[in-house]
Amino acid sequence: MRVCVAGAYGAFGIKHLDAIANIEDVQVTSVMGPTKDKIEAFAAERGIPHAGATLEECLARDDVDAVILATPTQMHADQAVACMDAGKHVLVEIPMADSLADSQRVVAKQKETGLVAMAGQVRRFNPSHQWIHNKIKAGELKIQQMDVQTYFFRRSNTNAKGEPRSWTDHLLWHHACHTVDLFQYQTGETVSESFGLQGPMHPDLDIAMDMAIGMKTPSGAICTLSLSFNNEGPFGTFFRYICDNGTYLARYDDLFDGYDKPIDLSGVAVSNNGIELIDREFFSAIKEGREPNASVAQVLPAMETLDTIERSFR
Repeated sequence: MRVCVAGAYGAFGIKHLDAIANIEDVQVTSVMGPTKDKIEAFAAERGIPHAGATLEECLARDDVDAVILATPTQMHADQAVACMDAGKHVLVEIPMADSLADSQRVVAKQKETGLVAMAGQVRRFNPSHQWIHNKIKAGELKIQQMDVQTYFFRRSNTNAKGEPRSWTDHLLWHHACHTVDLFQYQTGETVSESFGLQGPMHPDLDIAMDMAIGMKTPSGAICTLSLSFNNEGPFGTFFRYICDNGTYLARYDDLFDGYDKPIDLSGVAVSNNGIELIDREFFSAIKEGREPNASVAQVLPAMETLDTIERSFR
């Protein structure tokens, strides 16, 4: 499997490159970054044979079978479609688009081409959430409520490495997308009721810095989600699963019971790195000619829910 990583020297491009290094029979043959000198130096440092300053240059290569897009959110839909038009399988970092119309366009192109197109819904793959999912599938747990907090301190336009960003992040279409998809995945239902509230817009970034979201499934499970770019303290997303048979707290790849006692996750997956697990699923689906978990079609209901929530703001 020969892969191109686009947005390679960004925070998540590096995470994917490090993850791929642990996967057999996969070779990074090309990387893309917007600055020619910088991406060429990065490729040389990593021993990657090709570096390009445009995605088109990378897609034209015969030694690229698949592409991982770790590029700015606003580029995702157009780039995913371009990859499939070029005959390349594609994994789009979360979110696959920042609108329902663009998400539908990506799904339509996947159906037209039959290629593997996957969205980077890494929460489906984190061992902590996999453990919960396995219990639900076995009939041992039923979710009554998910209480989720997504907190950052990001009053300037910086990325996960604290470096200046050329694009603006979004609480709803990026960070809420994780939880909206995970709630529907874990309950096995599509949200039937939802609402959203947003705080004041940032005067320079023109985005809401605080947000509250509520969701409910037809069977009655509810999810409350709080998001902020104004929070000082530990950053990230913290999940509380309140179930009919226990309470569980997921913090990235760790899981605790309601009394904060750690739960052994060994044996849940071949790695405790969610990025590696999502990459493994992508490459396996290509090799096996099947639909992957978190295919763009499977994630589309989450994008529909996000669209409903966005319209409730208005």
